[in-house]
Amino acid sequence: MPKTPLPIATGFYVSRSLPLAAQECINWYPTIVEGTALSDRTLFGTPGLREIATTGVDKQVNRGSHVKGGIAYFVNGTLLYRLNRTVGGGGDIFSIDALGVIPGSERVSMADNGTQLMILVPGGDGFIFDESAGTPFQQITDLDFTANGAPQHVVYIDGYFAITTDTKKFIVSALNDGLSYDALDFGTAEADPDDIVAPIVHSNQLFIGGSETIEVFQNIGGSGFPFQRVEGFVIPTGIKAAFSIVQAGETFMFIGAGVNDSPSIMQFTGTSAQIVSTDAIDFILQGFTEDEIAQSFAWSYSQSGAHFVGFSLPTTTLVYDQKSKEWHERRSQIIDASGTRNIRWRPNSLITAYGKVLVGDSEDGRIGEVDLDFFDEYDGEIIRRRATMPFSNDGNSFSMPMLELTMESGVGDFETEDPQIRLAFSKDGKTFSSELTRSIGKAGEFDKRIIWRRLGRFPRMSVFQFTMSAKVKPVIIKLEADIVGGTP
Repeated sequence: MPKTPLPIATGFYVSRSLPLAAQECINWYPTIVEGTALSDRTLFGTPGLREIATTGVDKQVNRGSHVKGGIAYFVNGTLLYRLNRTVGGGGDIFSIDALGVIPGSERVSMADNGTQLMILVPGGDGFIFDESAGTPFQQITDLDFTANGAPQHVVYIDGYFAITTDTKKFIVSALNDGLSYDALDFGTAEADPDDIVAPIVHSNQLFIGGSETIEVFQNIGGSGFPFQRVEGFVIPTGIKAAFSIVQAGETFMFIGAGVNDSPSIMQFTGTSAQIVSTDAIDFILQGFTEDEIAQSFAWSYSQSGAHFVGFSLPTTTLVYDQKSKEWHERRSQIIDASGTRNIRWRPNSLITAYGKVLVGDSEDGRIGEVDLDFFDEYDGEIIRRRATMPFSNDGNSFSMPMLELTMESGVGDFETEDPQIRLAFSKDGKTFSSELTRSIGKAGEFDKRIIWRRLGRFPRMSVFQFTMSAKVKPVIIKLEADIVGGTP
């Protein structure tokens, strides 16, 4: 009897009704194979985190990062750091320099004009770092900086720092000078009296995101305030988390909603905002309070042909691959003096510099690299779990004499001699059996087959859950089964 292929390389979809769908996809991401291969879709393990530098300060949480002139900057705890790279014969060597004090503990907004790097504490102080100045690190002391309200978030456009405030206004700096301001240089979002949440620059236009609408401004030049609203260009969607706005390829994405709508993950399409989250993801978003959603943040990067956009929420990180159009989750496991904690993916910010994807950490002062050739997070295990879609036999019972998972086998190494993967199965989508463990293959056992036999009778449906924590290369290629049908 030929084996039946069972779909496994699909994305995250956990329904409110688990018997309908309970497709967990944690620390795996689906890839569509663009050529003739053993399978047309596969699951790759999400990358590991490799430490490249550290401030050495325990619990010095990262608050943001930025790249200026190809150089990476991180705000960890109350200090601004520069990450320096030296190219040596044995590879890159990294070091860090502390540059100045950034008070507070909240996430910061950062932008640069090519010379000056601005670090803005929302509702608080603004700072400029400029290596070429006589005093490289300075606080913004111009009284006109706060004349139109407390500055909140900053972007750069056409030689200006554009800064939103808490008074439904946005201001701009003097041309090419983030230390100088004029109280008369301000604009307002006029189409709707909603509060301004945050700005973003896209296609050389300034988008001012409000709580209910997004308005667009362009630079018209002249001697006065240089930005004018583009008439008729109003998007009837609000921003629900200021730091969730993220540039994503040729568009931008954010957590948003229209008036009287619940939050979704949105994508700008050129004239409007389109929902890209599924109803399962929207259900997750609805489980958080408005304040929890407001604390969420987003990041994006490309690696190995995938284009990831991630949204870090209080308890999980939801990631969208713009290429495959599939979602997955990322989570981290922390083991410390308080015990074992399962948290959302631990990076607090993400940038690309020095040819690497770099992250600041939510737990301590480490700066890490997102590395596909690392299979742990700072030596800690990555718990990977995949639960399949429910399989049924047109409502009839069935039995399964054999289930085979095809992986990249023989990936054991000196540290993990005999890596394992575990199977649990469910007959109702809610409760699972005890786990059955199989070897993925010791080093060089490339023909190792991963088979479970005599899994028994399923009255109506089956869901298979695979869990892996071995620190080896994780690739799932396909899933097949021998299925014997039952009677109605």
